[in-house]
Amino acid sequence: MRQLTGTTINVNSDILAKVTTNCSVIRNRSKYVLVKKGLKKKPFGFAAIITDSEEISHKATAVTLDAERLVDFHDGDVVLINPNGEIIFLYEKTSLHNAILATERCNHRCIMCPQPPIAQEKDKTDFNIELISLFDKSTKEVGITGGEPTLIGDNLFKVIKHIQKELPNAAISLLSNGVKFADKSFAMKLAQCRHRDLQIDIPLFSDIAEEHNAVVGAKTFYKTVQGLYNLALFRQKIGLRVVIHKKTYKRLPQFADYIYHNFPFVSQVAFIQMETTGLAKENIADLWIDPYDYNEELRQAVLLLADRGMNPYIYNAQLCVLPEDVRKYAMQSISDWKDIYLPECENCSLKGQCGGFFESNREHHSEHIKPIINDISHDI
Repeated sequence: MRQLTGTTINVNSDILAKVTTNCSVIRNRSKYVLVKKGLKKKPFGFAAIITDSEEISHKATAVTLDAERLVDFHDGDVVLINPNGEIIFLYEKTSLHNAILATERCNHRCIMCPQPPIAQEKDKTDFNIELISLFDKSTKEVGITGGEPTLIGDNLFKVIKHIQKELPNAAISLLSNGVKFADKSFAMKLAQCRHRDLQIDIPLFSDIAEEHNAVVGAKTFYKTVQGLYNLALFRQKIGLRVVIHKKTYKRLPQFADYIYHNFPFVSQVAFIQMETTGLAKENIADLWIDPYDYNEELRQAVLLLADRGMNPYIYNAQLCVLPEDVRKYAMQSISDWKDIYLPECENCSLKGQCGGFFESNREHHSEHIKPIINDISHDI
């Protein structure tokens, strides 16, 4: 989540509010934070004020920031302001990658997890219900992520139903390890939400149970497989995710064949380049491989699934590194706030179509990055 830090005035507790740059907002001002340059007087009724003016009345609830940072705010964004002056963007109206963090707890400890789980936390459900109510009604997609979202139990269905009520046009992408769906009654409860466009994205890392279990840090391969079958039984839309690193790349072609024969019902299969932060950074020596060096295994896996009528995708990859015949499967999948390009990308004719890099991957990226000059975009 994108974050800025300023100087607080009279911020004594967390403030969750929608951004407006319009002083004329009259209704429900208490749900808004006003972002405005040069304010010297306290406008009445807003939850807080964000401004570049240090002359703002000390009777105000405010955060002061450098003027050039005020352009980072857009009407309709939702921010959380805490007493330390941190401004966290929990929803960005112009972004396609907005998500609800259901919990930071998890029943896996994946060796490449970018966000290591925590053991204890306060339940986030009521906060997330309030947050969803502040989202723009035209929102097209919302992610539900963690941690492991199913650990909040039936509150997960409460969140889904609230999204359905408040954001009727929004698709939902639920990122889960699938273990809880081995309980058929839990899978049935998800189906009973009857959401018109919900996809459960589940990671699977090998066709060999022991290899999958070694990656996730738990003996849950067969529970995940059972979860997939239970979700299919209730006609739920499922995506599979395969994060590629040194422990998973060698059997990608065999794994793709296993997926075709055992899970023909999945809507898509995403092969994902690793984000090198969190536990991935801690385990980098055991995990890192230049994406160029697994091109052949990735190419075989992607084309095998594509030739058999399934829907393979490649996430977080750079077009210049990929073989030309699989570039068309690459998606712009990195969240806006952590997506970067390197200086080598500056003159690339496909820069606007390429997925770019995670901010955290500045130190770990392919040695084969180079601009593609005068390529034809419809060929990829």
